[in-house]
Amino acid sequence: MAGPQQEEDEEEKPAKNELNYITPAGYKRLVDELIFLRTTKRPEVVGALADAAAEGDRSENAEYIYRKKQLREIDRRLRFLSKRLDNVRIVDPTEQKRRNRVFFGATVTVADEEAQKHIYRIVGVDEIEGAAGAISWKSPTGKALLGKALDDTVTVRWHAGTRELTVVKIRYPAAASASTPAPAPRRSTRKK
Repeated sequence: MAGPQQEEDEEEKPAKNELNYITPAGYKRLVDELIFLRTTKRPEVVGALADAAAEGDRSENAEYIYRKKQLREIDRRLRFLSKRLDNVRIVDPTEQKRRNRVFFGATVTVADEEAQKHIYRIVGVDEIEGAAGAISWKSPTGKALLGKALDDTVTVRWHAGTRELTVVKIRYPAAASASTPAPAPRRSTRKK
């Protein structure tokens, strides 16, 4: 029988050699979290753990026990983030050439059977934000919408049965303007 920690670890394990598609913003969030945990949070917890250990009997020291648990959680998250970043493929939706179909990074407006409109943004599994409408490309709705064009209707399995969704709008983030000049490289003003 698997314990809760083992179930939790298995839940977060990415499939071997499976590419982790992610937007540039999602990649930055993961890298920022990894750097924060490694350079700020972990050293802070290690310091607090050392202080708690110096107080004496560790078996009844609540602070020591808490900090050990906190350190295990940080290390588990660091391992997870490192594994996720190992197989990452950054997909920039601003570079999408075929903007008349739904692909990774698209923001899609759909209408259901009751003519209610819903807006979804197709993102990587590490970027899901249900309240913001960011759904995984692997979710049932994301899979059904991929490759569809305007006025296409898809049938999606939901927790309460099936629903028909019709694509009414497809948007991608605007590409960086070619007319905006790139910043000039900094040159040293030091005299030789």
